[in-house]
Amino acid sequence: MRSLMTRTLSMLALSASMLSASALLAPTNAQAFCGFYVSGADQEMYNNATMVVMMREGTKTVLSMRNNYEGPPEGFAMVIPVPQVLEEENVKVLSDDIFTRVDSLAAPRLVEYWEQDPCMPQVEYEDSMVMESGTAPTDDYFGSDGADLGVKIEAQFDVGEYNVVILSAKESNGLQTWLEQEKYNIPAGAAPVLKPYIEGGQYFFVAKVDPKKVTFKDGQAMLSPLRFHYDSKDFSLPVRLGLLNAKGHQDLLVHILARGQRYEVANYPNVTIPTNILVKQHVRSSFGEFYATLLDRTMEESPGAVITEYAWDASSCDPCPTPALTTTEIYTLGGDVLSSYSGMVLTRMHARYTAKDLKEDLVFKQAGPIIGGRGTPSGRNPRMMEEGSSTGSINNFQGRYIMLNRWEGKITCDAPNYGVWGGPSGEDDAPKTTPAKDTAFVQRGKFKLAAAFDQESVPGLKLKPVAADDTSTREAAPEQPSSAPVTQEKKKNSSCASAPAGAPASPLALLLLGLLGLLRRRRD
Repeated sequence: MRSLMTRTLSMLALSASMLSASALLAPTNAQAFCGFYVSGADQEMYNNATMVVMMREGTKTVLSMRNNYEGPPEGFAMVIPVPQVLEEENVKVLSDDIFTRVDSLAAPRLVEYWEQDPCMPQVEYEDSMVMESGTAPTDDYFGSDGADLGVKIEAQFDVGEYNVVILSAKESNGLQTWLEQEKYNIPAGAAPVLKPYIEGGQYFFVAKVDPKKVTFKDGQAMLSPLRFHYDSKDFSLPVRLGLLNAKGHQDLLVHILARGQRYEVANYPNVTIPTNILVKQHVRSSFGEFYATLLDRTMEESPGAVITEYAWDASSCDPCPTPALTTTEIYTLGGDVLSSYSGMVLTRMHARYTAKDLKEDLVFKQAGPIIGGRGTPSGRNPRMMEEGSSTGSINNFQGRYIMLNRWEGKITCDAPNYGVWGGPSGEDDAPKTTPAKDTAFVQRGKFKLAAAFDQESVPGLKLKPVAADDTSTREAAPEQPSSAPVTQEKKKNSSCASAPAGAPASPLALLLLGLLGLLRRRRD
């Protein structure tokens, strides 16, 4: 009996160790990619970080994207549908820094205010409301001209580390066969996804990467961001192809710059992120988890929606986590091919989805200005001046979360004036601002959202705040069950999320429970 017990415990310990190791090696969430990857090696390929910045003027679109690549370095390429044949002058590589600037400027932010000395002379402050205001190509990139498969090479050139070829195709199986003949490993299920683009008369931008010109870090290729522009009456993004390289949920961040104009999606519901919410002190150390959980909950209560996180004049911000975009940066992102790039509005939209959720590419439309996430706290226990979003005459909307640090110093006067808020004591008057970045990669499902709010209700959510010392790990359910995702049937268009479910008991936990049971039986 003792020998049997020893063998059982050893097997349980080994199983628990294996499960723990597999949990550590589990893949992280992927972010969306506008297109898909093909590779010369017979291994799986994943995209796990994409950010898109688009400019729109009339029928002209400038599309810039930053991607990381996870997979084998041998002969991989990106395949992206485009509405016209691109020439060398249409394509550029950009610096990675400019994407970091856009991301920091438009990201939801945690803003900390400090209560000023109640005994210092009172100063009148006005709310700051912003008013609107290559090398010559060779002919041997690919071995076959593809004519017998209905594939034609329309153009080819070099830019940065990319060998670019523009293809046309008559049918999806022919394009897939041609890529396979060129020794590329094609993601499973590519042909049916390619078919609507081919039937719609799209071309294919294939950017083949020279591994000798790419820096790899921790198994990921650090690719130079690509920018290209084209003319099309449709303003859309080919996100369905990106699902071919997905591990699971994908996050898509779309930034649109347009003169005096905000954009939203035309073929999915639109929701603004709840904003101007007072939060408790522990959010400071886990702001990324807080925001990811808030985003998931918002999507859970608005199934299938694309979330607007920012809409503001690109040349200003309040408060600013990073300086506003300069004229040079806007020029670099596409202003050089537009007739004018003054008075740009920066819109940021966030989608999170799986292959089951996403039935159509995103189609964009112009939208009226909105305001929200502005104002300055006032009073000892303040609520913000604006909660949620509303229509306005200018675009002044941002996802903003407020942390109040109340005065704890000595009171040296007879009539203290509490509730005057500003920057940290002894520093400048600006509040501390921290953007939420890389939220696709934070741990999900454990942060207790309801205990993070420092107010009695949260406009825009059915979730009810609870006491911070409540040790329950599960969130309150919505008052009404969520309906199925909503989409609208529209013609096929081309151009470039998930509420955490209640976590079941893990296999490791079940094994440990079994171990305790065996020990109890042995003791009995």
